[in-house]
Amino acid sequence: MRAFARTTLVAALTLTLTLNAAAAPGAAARAPRLTDAAPCAEITTFTCSYLTVPLDRNGGRPGKLRLRVAVAGNSDAPRGVLLVLSGGPGQPGPSLVPRISQRLSYLLTDYRMVMIDQRGTGEGAIDCPRLQSETGSSDVTPPTADAVRECAQVLGRDRDDYTTADTVADLDDLRRALGVSRWTLDGVSYGSFVAAHYGLTHPQRVHRMVLDSVVPQNDLDPLYRSGLRRAGDVLRKACEEQRCGYDPAAELAEVVRRHGNAVGVFDLLVTASIVDPRLTGAGFYPVLPLLHLAAQGDPGPLDAAVKDLQDSAPPPADYSSGLHVATLCADVRSMPWGDASAPTRVRDAAVARALAGITDDEVWPFEPRTAVEQGIVQGCRHWPVTRPNPRPPYARLTMPVLMINGDRDLSTPVEWARQQAAITPHGRLVVIEGMGHSIQGRNPEGDRVVAEFLIGPSAVPSR
Repeated sequence: MRAFARTTLVAALTLTLTLNAAAAPGAAARAPRLTDAAPCAEITTFTCSYLTVPLDRNGGRPGKLRLRVAVAGNSDAPRGVLLVLSGGPGQPGPSLVPRISQRLSYLLTDYRMVMIDQRGTGEGAIDCPRLQSETGSSDVTPPTADAVRECAQVLGRDRDDYTTADTVADLDDLRRALGVSRWTLDGVSYGSFVAAHYGLTHPQRVHRMVLDSVVPQNDLDPLYRSGLRRAGDVLRKACEEQRCGYDPAAELAEVVRRHGNAVGVFDLLVTASIVDPRLTGAGFYPVLPLLHLAAQGDPGPLDAAVKDLQDSAPPPADYSSGLHVATLCADVRSMPWGDASAPTRVRDAAVARALAGITDDEVWPFEPRTAVEQGIVQGCRHWPVTRPNPRPPYARLTMPVLMINGDRDLSTPVEWARQQAAITPHGRLVVIEGMGHSIQGRNPEGDRVVAEFLIGPSAVPSR
């Protein structure tokens, strides 16, 4: 990626916006605009500005949101704009640009990279202090009912305004503000869900799409059965590679039944699948030895690792747990009680029925109760009635789509990627062996297939 002086960056973005506004009579009054442009504090080869959008996209209540946007300086990139969508939901955009631009550096001569703080994240992060303290950035750690209800009170009626459909509308305003007719999308984890829903809403605006660590477009399984079940395979593969000499899956089954710490252990394994998917213990807790000690009667070190992990909550600007619960509970339509419009009074009974229907084989080496005690179910069962995320207008992604997933991913298990691939006519799924969650910039084979897809001979310019 080329380096540009600060003044050149600001001038280039200002000129681009001026030309876009002048493209048609009256366009400046109607079109979304990026304002307050300045070099990004985090990385001065990008310009940061703000996109102002309505809080209530249905027009019922007043209010605006200012979403921070980071745009690379190479406005003449031959393949146009690459919109990179972060995950969570709850992660910011522009503050991640230094890390993401390094990971995607092999694309940034051909593409002009853009990132945005999706509504409720980054500079405009929803701040629910108690929920943030209890769950941090975890999907799995269950919050208390009081923390969830307190967060809902912080948002009030505004809790209806943080669905993925609202974010999709914001993104199309961003596209218009940038003055591009089509762009390429690259979404990681929850960002893959946002990218897919944008493509299902505005298919004519998308040239092609990368979905990394795939959340399927139609819904995720809120009971996390695929991730719970796959944990045994991940442990056994790691043990085989390290010649550990015992069956860690069987030991896990014994530990969680004896000590009642299944949700915390699953949280540890999910995080390990992100940062240390081969469970080597390098740069993360030594999962295999900790489980082995617990199976031999000493759960103290394992429980200490779980507690240490759960006590490390980031600030809301780095990951908003309030946005996470508001969006997740609105988006997931297959909760045990249905969607977010279901009365709270029916939810406990629905969870009990769901638990009764889970077989041991679906979640072993964990127990069926782990599926309903983890954070997705326990957070949303206490979230008040909310407007569900509207379904996008189209049922299939019609543009070329590359899906990449690690076979050891417990956060977005590979079964979810296969589910998405089965309904994507022009999609290709590449499973990366030995990898966990978030592939790009962390695995040479993953980067090779992304480069081939986005800058190979078939990837014609998107403008």
